[in-house]
Amino acid sequence: MTFQNNIPLKRHTTFKIGGPAKYFFVAKTNEQLIAAVREAKTLSLPLFILGGGSNVLVSDRQFKGLVIKVHNTKLRIKNTRISVEAGTPLSKLVAFALKNGLAGLEWAAGIPGTVGGAIFGNAGAFSHEMKNIVEVVEVFDTRKNSLRRIKNKDCKFGYRQSIFKRNPNLIILSCILNLKKGDRHEIKKEIQRCLDYRASHHPKNPSAGSVFVNPKGYAARELIDVSGLKGKKIGGAQISSVHSNFIINSGGAKARDVQELIALVKKTIAQKYKIKMREEIIWFNF
Repeated sequence: MTFQNNIPLKRHTTFKIGGPAKYFFVAKTNEQLIAAVREAKTLSLPLFILGGGSNVLVSDRQFKGLVIKVHNTKLRIKNTRISVEAGTPLSKLVAFALKNGLAGLEWAAGIPGTVGGAIFGNAGAFSHEMKNIVEVVEVFDTRKNSLRRIKNKDCKFGYRQSIFKRNPNLIILSCILNLKKGDRHEIKKEIQRCLDYRASHHPKNPSAGSVFVNPKGYAARELIDVSGLKGKKIGGAQISSVHSNFIINSGGAKARDVQELIALVKKTIAQKYKIKMREEIIWFNF
């Protein structure tokens, strides 16, 4: 198996931030993904699985292990169930559901990233979450060196949480989603509503998506607004003036710029309102 060398990860993240990976591999099938994981284990290489590159902040320094970019994208349908591989972009999945007249995924329209990443973090929007449509998840367990099928009730889905987020040995390969029959016209209309909302309420600059989870009883965006940090800039990173739970790369931002902004938000809100802010994004190679 041949790995690429010293590939800048900023090319593969929606933040457009990230130092080089010493080894890099694009897995286009489940078999390639499993083989690459096994090779990393054989070579005792640190391993990181990368999907669409959203919801992650990658440090500026070199990662001395292997980054596997998941690009397995097969889709199959049977009645109201879609079998979909982890590397499938959410945009492709939403379009596939629409084509087949299946409702329940409209809320994901416009969300960057992949199916695997959405399951990993139990992605959600507009009062919908992945946990509501996932039936079973197929994983490769690196500890047991075997395939497993994990039912919804065992995925331990919570607010932006899952068993996969807490157990990096469980590498998501595919899943079965259970949707419902719907009217194509109505599905399309709802998809467009979600796209229009994101176009008008989210920044267009490179970002990782929402940075903080909402503290219980509060909206992270509103807390940042009233704290006076909206628009605050450090280096090339800036708290968005469009939606303050987004930190944008306004040009040439480094991971440390984002890191400092996150620290400033947490410190300011803790001091002013005694509220602890928790990140939604994943920190990698810090």
